[in-house]
Amino acid sequence: MSIPILTILWTLPLAGAVLLAFLPRSRREVLYGAALAVTLLVLALAAALFVRFDGAAAGPQFVERAAWLGGGIQYHLGIDGISLVLIALTAFLMPLAVLSSRTSVTARLKEFLFFMLLLEAGIIGVFASLNLVLFYVFWEAMLIPMAFLIGVWGGARRIYAATKFVLVTMFGSLLMLAAILVLGHLASRAGAAVPFDILELYRLAVPSGAQTWLFLAFALAFAIKVPMVPLHTWLPDAHVEAPTAGSVLLAAVLLKMGVYGFLRLAMPLFPDAARRFTPALAGLAIAGILYGGLMALVQKDVKSLVAYSSISHMGLVMLALLAGNLESVQGAVFQMLAHGLSTGLLFLLVGILYERTHTRLVSDLGGVARVMPVFASFFLLAALSSLGLPGLNGFVGELLCFYGIFGARPIWAVLAVPTVILSAAYLLTMYRKVMHGPVVHDRVRGLPDMTLREIAVAVPIVVLILWMGLFPHTFLSKTEASVESSIRLIERGDPGAVPAAPEALTARPDRSGEGSR
Repeated sequence: MSIPILTILWTLPLAGAVLLAFLPRSRREVLYGAALAVTLLVLALAAALFVRFDGAAAGPQFVERAAWLGGGIQYHLGIDGISLVLIALTAFLMPLAVLSSRTSVTARLKEFLFFMLLLEAGIIGVFASLNLVLFYVFWEAMLIPMAFLIGVWGGARRIYAATKFVLVTMFGSLLMLAAILVLGHLASRAGAAVPFDILELYRLAVPSGAQTWLFLAFALAFAIKVPMVPLHTWLPDAHVEAPTAGSVLLAAVLLKMGVYGFLRLAMPLFPDAARRFTPALAGLAIAGILYGGLMALVQKDVKSLVAYSSISHMGLVMLALLAGNLESVQGAVFQMLAHGLSTGLLFLLVGILYERTHTRLVSDLGGVARVMPVFASFFLLAALSSLGLPGLNGFVGELLCFYGIFGARPIWAVLAVPTVILSAAYLLTMYRKVMHGPVVHDRVRGLPDMTLREIAVAVPIVVLILWMGLFPHTFLSKTEASVESSIRLIERGDPGAVPAAPEALTARPDRSGEGSR
């Protein structure tokens, strides 16, 4: 019997959370050590998964299937190249997020680490699910720990931010649940053996009228998560009030779940409706690109600036996804990884600065580079990565996105290109004001530079930023076949599209060495 590596991958942090529940609250070092050990084990498994994954195969690999609730609701896991890289990103950032919270989280440490591990389990489950009901269970499960992280360990307005986060996201999720039940009913009437199985649903011919409403229900849930303008208002509050580790995971991973939902479910399940709504979604994506950039330009709080920059960057990712060709969708997936690393590092560094100064206002800072030169160097690299400097990961992602968008819809590219100028404007202006010039505030004088622990958190992210910028094929080779298959699914039935290959509509045989169970 093959090893159920995907099950181990999500149950390991769950088991770690249970273990923490039985450890004494007073043993802080033991709690940190246990949580860090669990996240490092998950990272090791994800790395092994990445190495063993066959990038030439488009279908799911490491497949696991077992009976669960009956009625077409199975325990069905599997990953393709797209879900692989997002799981790898989650596993990579989680131990760094835990390590970064060593000094910043002083109250209720046990509970904090407990919810961090639960969050990791839920995120991995979302990306690995191949049954719609199972996907929904993990989707809802990961909302709970994030809400607690914001509401308990957040800033002064943490209860407001956590409540808004839960209400807005759950509203979209409930509509998605209703659509899932309707879709399962349609599949059952069409004779599907497992009505909620995602791979079977790809072959279901949903009537045009039903497609419209079902697509809207799914799209609303995913658009909230991206977030797309005007459904974005929960994000700045959540980012600003969340603890540093929560902000890192929210920006780096949770926002990607919205784009993943569009690519994995909403667009391939309802391709006709997706094509009808593409112009409207593209308009919202362009609005998000410009709005996020302009709002970032006028922010006085550094953390709020990074939060609005995420709205702009994710707008570009959505626009590239909607362009629908290989270059643009590959760029969207790559840019999700690039944004996760650069923005995650920015939030980590902002957290370090806040821990020392107890302020994030640009007007309260200035001359930080004079007293914290190592910190300023890391901050500059993170900013340059975010604005797309050649040689860093952001450049590759943006280049592929714009190249693909221009090839499909030149006018979209023209409307979106100001994001490049806006990114440079708000990031470099903020860096100049915070890092350079005279030390104008007493709270900046005498600040200690980064500690060895803080450097140990930042260096792995920097290494990966450089690696992705110099050797992007490492990741593009893992996702290309899966992206091509997804594009064929979305284009099927479109007279102007390339005909779908038969293997795009079904799972290819497992070529990973981890067979179905």
